[in-house]
Amino acid sequence: MRTELRALLSPYDKTGLVGLARALVGAGHEVVASGKTAALLQEAGVPHLAVEDVTGFPEILGGRVKTLHPKLHGGILADLGNPEHRADLARHAIDPVGLVVCNLYPFRSQPSIEMIDIGGVALLRAAAKNWAHVGVVVDPADYEEVTKDLLADGRLDADLRRRLARKAFAHTAAYDAAIVGWFDEQDPAVGAPGPGPEAEAGPRALPPTLHLALELAQPLRYGENPHQRGARYRDMGEQSWWDQVAQHGGMELSYLNLYDADAAWDLLHQVADLGQAAAVVVKHANPCGAAVADDLLSAYEKAFECDPMSAFGGIVALSAPVDEALAQAMVSNAKADVVIAPGYSPGALAVFGAKRKNMRVLEAPPLRRSGWHVRQVSGGWLVQDPYRLEAQPAGWQVVTSRAPSSAAWRDLQLAWRVCAAVKSNAIVLAANGMAVGIGAGQQNRVSPGELAVARAAGRARGGAGASDAFFPFRDGLDTIAAAGITAVAQPGGSVRDAEVIAAAEEHGIAMVFTGERQFRH
Repeated sequence: MRTELRALLSPYDKTGLVGLARALVGAGHEVVASGKTAALLQEAGVPHLAVEDVTGFPEILGGRVKTLHPKLHGGILADLGNPEHRADLARHAIDPVGLVVCNLYPFRSQPSIEMIDIGGVALLRAAAKNWAHVGVVVDPADYEEVTKDLLADGRLDADLRRRLARKAFAHTAAYDAAIVGWFDEQDPAVGAPGPGPEAEAGPRALPPTLHLALELAQPLRYGENPHQRGARYRDMGEQSWWDQVAQHGGMELSYLNLYDADAAWDLLHQVADLGQAAAVVVKHANPCGAAVADDLLSAYEKAFECDPMSAFGGIVALSAPVDEALAQAMVSNAKADVVIAPGYSPGALAVFGAKRKNMRVLEAPPLRRSGWHVRQVSGGWLVQDPYRLEAQPAGWQVVTSRAPSSAAWRDLQLAWRVCAAVKSNAIVLAANGMAVGIGAGQQNRVSPGELAVARAAGRARGGAGASDAFFPFRDGLDTIAAAGITAVAQPGGSVRDAEVIAAAEEHGIAMVFTGERQFRH
């Protein structure tokens, strides 16, 4: 049977490869295979040529060099519409290659020098460059469409070749990005995302370049507003915790649903260790409720009570599986757009399905935080370490003659952790294991305190407060002292710290310096 097409097979991931090779041979095409691929086909009884049969040169350097040869790359890169190229092929007895099937070593999961693929990248780039004449396949999921096309017409459709070429370049781009990131991680002068610049090893530089390779993971209902398109992307070739989220009910997710649910799940994991159970309510990326308690129902009720008006249409995050009793309590309150928890009882899902049909019910695994925090600005990008609470209570400094009581310490920690998640300028008041007043996003230090005190409505008495940045004047502290708090946490560092500390002494409030500012924008 006359050979219609020569196919070069050299993938690391050999899923479905034997079936593809059989289909190619069955259609009269010639298969050339390298190394372990040839051994696999030999064992399966699929006729093929080994790479060395074509090149006349054996694999060397432990397999580092096997496909890098003009007999192969000439056949891949030849422009068959160019008479000079055809003449070169004939002069050197090179057969054109019409299909390249290749994917790269798993560098992301096994980073090392030996996992840096050379020949595979060269094959993919050569085939993708010459997509007008060559099909290139990196994903076993495309084998079925490729086989169908070849069996029908003997060659791949031009549109399919173009789409496959784009996918190949995306594959190599993501691969190179992973390698660059690995080099940065090995460089003692460059800091990986994590602790601040003054780590034990001394100041470390940001990487000179960042390479983002993202793939579409989840189309969304719309973007920030209905007239905007929106989707969730992820690092190419990697799964995030979002990919393990199961949606049990409700409408399709929108951009803001994901953004706010992410903020809620993050904050929940920040406060969960302060009690047996924890609950958080978020609206427009700002917490409007947070609480810890001995049981989940109590934690939810306390979190909702912080600001029931703002909780309408918000996101509820819960630290334990939801049972039917909690579900009944939730549907009796103002509706939430999203609830996110580790699991749900069948009874809870039945309640939500009957009474909150549009509410998105998400079952999520534990949070896994990502690397650099990247934000776009006009004409560029801002990059920083991810938000995190570095300073721990053991390192906080009591700067007043009065120290917080044991109960106030828990409320201080809760207020501080919630405050770190609130858009700046922020003041949070907490009492009895729950946030009772949250003032967010103001341009001065007094107004968020006024908001927090008003929303607390007397519930902060005996509790604690937190400010995400230092008090530049005593007026900010005087404002929240009126709520009857007994302790306050703030970073410290103002030129008027002594004046503010003196004000705390006047009010009989214990003041703690955390030594860490937590602005959020």
